[in-house]
Amino acid sequence: MKNQHIPVLLTEVLKYLDPRPTEAFLDVTAGYGGHSSKILERTLNTQATTLVDRDQSAIDHLRGQSDFKGAEIIHKDFLSASAALLEQGRQYDMILADLGVSSPHLDTAERGFSLKAEGPLDMRMDSRQELTAEAIVNNYDEAKLAKLLRDYGEEPKARAIARGIVEHRPIASTTELAQVIARAWPGPASRKHPATRSFQALRLAVNDELGLLEAALPKWLSLLAPGGRIAIISFHSLEDRLVKNFFTEHAGDRYDAPLRLLTKKPVTASEQELVFNPRARSAKLRAAAKIKTNGREEHAYPGKKPLPSVQGPR
Repeated sequence: MKNQHIPVLLTEVLKYLDPRPTEAFLDVTAGYGGHSSKILERTLNTQATTLVDRDQSAIDHLRGQSDFKGAEIIHKDFLSASAALLEQGRQYDMILADLGVSSPHLDTAERGFSLKAEGPLDMRMDSRQELTAEAIVNNYDEAKLAKLLRDYGEEPKARAIARGIVEHRPIASTTELAQVIARAWPGPASRKHPATRSFQALRLAVNDELGLLEAALPKWLSLLAPGGRIAIISFHSLEDRLVKNFFTEHAGDRYDAPLRLLTKKPVTASEQELVFNPRARSAKLRAAAKIKTNGREEHAYPGKKPLPSVQGPR
């Protein structure tokens, strides 16, 4: 497929999820299946695999791949899908969440994610939803825009950018918006485009990414079978903070802690990976394992002696 997404931190994902034959696997952001195909090479069990994505293009791609024949493929956001799976009493040995946008999103101008290519102000991961970046840019008042850019983009010039947006409305395209934002950053160009943080903030707001993640984390804990492993890749400091705080809250020395941390600090891409996949530069991986209520671990983790695995029910 054109603009195929390269799975980030693949070696590290395989290390911490530690896939075993017949195990049940849930990928809540399956995308174009880069991580999932490698995990299925080890589990050899598509019947116990669930792939979730809210992007129609990704779903169409997954359904057309022979690697995923027999797998359950769900076209929903990961929060809605996780809630439905919980209602069914499902559990999995491995859960993976690769947050953020994929290369096809960024490289397809008409999706509106790229600030370098001319395209509509869209930024929807699920084209079925109504809210777009265009609606936010052209309808939010200056104060609300500034708060969005500050809270979601951690943008130091949020007020100046919001003022510039209001003064130049209506704004119709990604490149037009990028130019308006750049005017708030006079002086020599830096490595990052001056509109990077603002575009990221708009994307997070359009897709409610932080809200969905915060609500989904406890559901993923419930979907994880005893002995199961969960790995989450984030690309934004606010996402990483949510994951870190959740893992820290549910892991520890107390007798009833349901999780054991597999990563004490976020795992980042190696220099070797960055050579062929520079978009992995901001990726951070955190992983944890679920333990039994009596404190005994049922599964082998990296560096531990193997024990019988737990099969997630279908």
